[in-house]
Amino acid sequence: MSWGTELWDQFENLDKHTQWGIDFLERYAKFVKERLEIEQTYAKQLRNLVKKYCPKRSKDDEPRFSSCLSFYAILNELNDYAGQREIVAEEMGHKVYGELMRYSQDLKSERKHHLQEGRKAQQYLDHCWKQMDNSKKKFERECREAEKSQLSYERLDNDINATKSEVEKAKAQLYLRTHMADESKNEYAAQLQNFNGEQWKHFNVAIPQIFKNLQDMDERRTVKLGETYRSFAEVERRVIPIISKCLEGMVAAAKSVDERRDSAIVIESFKSGFEPPGDFPFEDFSQNIYRTGSDGTISTPKNEGVRPDPKHSLGKAKNKLWLFGKKPKAPTLEDFSHLPPEQRRKKLQQRIDELSKELQKEVDQRDALNKMKDVYEKNPQMGDPSSLQPKISETMCNMERLRSEIHKNESWLSEVEGKQSARGDRRPSAEVNHHTPHGRESPEGSYTDDPSQEHRSPPQPDPHEFDDEFDDDDPLPAIGHCKALYAFNGENEGTLVMKEDEVLYIIEEDKGDGWTRARKQSGEEGYVPTSYVEITLEKNSKGS
Repeated sequence: MSWGTELWDQFENLDKHTQWGIDFLERYAKFVKERLEIEQTYAKQLRNLVKKYCPKRSKDDEPRFSSCLSFYAILNELNDYAGQREIVAEEMGHKVYGELMRYSQDLKSERKHHLQEGRKAQQYLDHCWKQMDNSKKKFERECREAEKSQLSYERLDNDINATKSEVEKAKAQLYLRTHMADESKNEYAAQLQNFNGEQWKHFNVAIPQIFKNLQDMDERRTVKLGETYRSFAEVERRVIPIISKCLEGMVAAAKSVDERRDSAIVIESFKSGFEPPGDFPFEDFSQNIYRTGSDGTISTPKNEGVRPDPKHSLGKAKNKLWLFGKKPKAPTLEDFSHLPPEQRRKKLQQRIDELSKELQKEVDQRDALNKMKDVYEKNPQMGDPSSLQPKISETMCNMERLRSEIHKNESWLSEVEGKQSARGDRRPSAEVNHHTPHGRESPEGSYTDDPSQEHRSPPQPDPHEFDDEFDDDDPLPAIGHCKALYAFNGENEGTLVMKEDEVLYIIEEDKGDGWTRARKQSGEEGYVPTSYVEITLEKNSKGS
């Protein structure tokens, strides 16, 4: 079916229809634009989300738990998924929206051209019609004038009173009008024939061709819409395989979560290497009650026989040893002695590995410099061999420094591994809990209350003051007792040597410097590290 034959008289409606077609195409293009903007926003939000939950981390902070690794794998897959959404938006913008807008401009130009041709053809037909109509009206006027001239001539010819000249004049007028009417008739006939011919060509040739062009244009527009609909779907279809791989990667990441492995990592990360504490020994505080006044060289403090407050003792023990107590931040030491043995061993091994890698780099650099030096010596034109000597010397110094560092760290590592193996061979007694202190660590791996106390020296009192105190026949009264958690060699002046699990009397509390003044049962007095003992104060001496 052709618009030219079926719609020969619907020029105005075809004008409206083709305009509607272009408007619809541009409306669809606007839809595609908004869709690709949604895709762009969606992809941007996904990337921001991934960036938010996958922050930059140092090498030491990299997650090792399978649940964390799986989550970051999912974030990576989601980032790739966002990239595919960006590809969808880009393809829609280039292959659909951009193509539609270019095609819309072409359609507008083509439609304008066809409609202009149609209007020109219609204007030419109207012009022919006007010429034919004018000739028709002229012919009609001439015929009426000829009829009037004929009536006038017949009236004068039948009038006996009319003169011959009047009759001749009327006859001549009749002849003239009749001739003019004949000419108008011929002109009208020619114009009518011309108009009919132009009208036939207009409705059978020109208009059908123009309408056919409009029909072809509209059909191409429809086909183009179908193609862009298909392209719209194909853009999505092309990314489906990659999106499927992203989703499969997420599923694989979910399947890689291993709860047992994570539990093992927790053990590896926090294992201190200490053994659990054994049973507390029975402490007999009544041994001095039965002494007579003559058999005791040391006066029994008044408060020694008072039963310790179990609540207070438990509270002190909790502050020092409780597994879930607050863990203060300790200063980082070069030999990692502030860490539990197992953690210290791992840190030292890690440092040795890093230093070994650096040493290997320096060795490779030295070998390369030596080879270059040999080349320069054999081919002086290539360079001066002496210019490489400073760099070689620097490399050798670096190698010696790194070897020294490795040796130092290996000695520390051997010390830790030796202690661990020795501790593994020992068995805890039912009476005594054998633990060797390591830095400021308690057996449970908790830190001491004072991070800096390990490196503090005991308070240095006036020498005469010590003489007065220790030589006084009346020693200071005991305000409580303590049990040594670790052995202390007491190398500094004023400190007291103690063995692990030894019970001492407290004669002066910690003043905030990390040292507590204590006395042995033999009467020897001195300072011991507060973190090395478990203190129990007597109830009636509390706060004195």
